[in-house]
Amino acid sequence: MCRHMAYLGPPADLASLLLAPPHSLVDQARDARYQESGTKNPDGFGAGWYASQGEAHAPLRYRTTRPIWEDDAFPSLAARTTSGAVLAAVRLASPGAPIEVNGNAPFLAEPWLFSLNGIVDGHFEGIGDALRSTVSERRAQGIEGVTDSELLFALTLDALDAGASPADALATTIAAVTARTSGRLNLLLTDGRRVAASAWGNSLFACSAPGPSTWVASEPLDEDPNWARIPDRSLVEVDTAGMWRVLPL
Repeated sequence: MCRHMAYLGPPADLASLLLAPPHSLVDQARDARYQESGTKNPDGFGAGWYASQGEAHAPLRYRTTRPIWEDDAFPSLAARTTSGAVLAAVRLASPGAPIEVNGNAPFLAEPWLFSLNGIVDGHFEGIGDALRSTVSERRAQGIEGVTDSELLFALTLDALDAGASPADALATTIAAVTARTSGRLNLLLTDGRRVAASAWGNSLFACSAPGPSTWVASEPLDEDPNWARIPDRSLVEVDTAGMWRVLPL
């Protein structure tokens, strides 16, 4: 469930990236076009961004349980905040998951931001416990809530800690989940320099523009013909030069 997006490119204010496009996250939260689990995402949202470019560094973050279209604080913050690397998401909570701030993407572990657009089937019926038993003690200690999203982030961090690339880390996490259960597993990961994302059971698109700037998003943000749909059961990887490629899962 949910809708999410990432941006790498010339610094721009968050309002122009997240709120102003014709089919912005606000529109996707109220009336998603491609979402497999419904059309509305009212259970909060979050945005993470990097204040400086270059070497890996800690991102900043804003999260709330308010629907993005009802939040009065974020537009003014977004208008005065500039970044060239952003990850943001609107949420439709999975059945059984509480609506609380620590359940909202993006999840953060310096320098990484992460979100899940989807669901791990059976998460609250034992699958989550089985997966959590495989997480390292270090990354398990960083889990604050009970969502499948945050657990998948911990698994991804373990793979990154072991030396995997961002794309390979997502593939490792998906393999760990699908060995036990089914689900929709659209994962999105960035360190402010690179982006990796998976298409597994829900929509994913990518677009590049002069600048260069690159978008990876659940749905196109506008009518630009350069938006390309990522095939299901694929990964898209964006490198530090803003070039993206698709890899099979």
